[in-house]
Amino acid sequence: QVQLVESGGGLVQPGGSLRLSCAASGFTSDHYGIAWFRQAPGKEREGVSCISVSDGSTHYADSVKDRFTISKDNAKNTVYLEMNSLEPEDTAVYYCVSIGEGTVLTGTCTPDPNDYWGQGTRVTVSE
Repeated sequence: QVQLVESGGGLVQPGGSLRLSCAASGFTSDHYGIAWFRQAPGKEREGVSCISVSDGSTHYADSVKDRFTISKDNAKNTVYLEMNSLEPEDTAVYYCVSIGEGTVLTGTCTPDPNDYWGQGTRVTVSE
């Protein structure tokens, strides 16, 4: 059974950095993608970034481009989200979700109802 477990959230000051991890298990091949979404209090869930596990293709939301970097370590079955120059607007619960490889290739990074979500990790950017 597929399982995704996020870690690495916490409290950080504006301008600081955090690295989130998404440990995946249960996949039978590497032809899938992982996306990071976030949901701030009172707001809709929004896509942040995604990566193809097989070929490393990546996409970013405009709001995080040049500040966040998504990467993968296939040996550890883990996808990372390195977040730099954090702003209070980045405060949210961050989730990783498995997505079809095709959605990474097309740049949509959109999960479908059958995809798997992690439990989320909270990031708070505040003085």
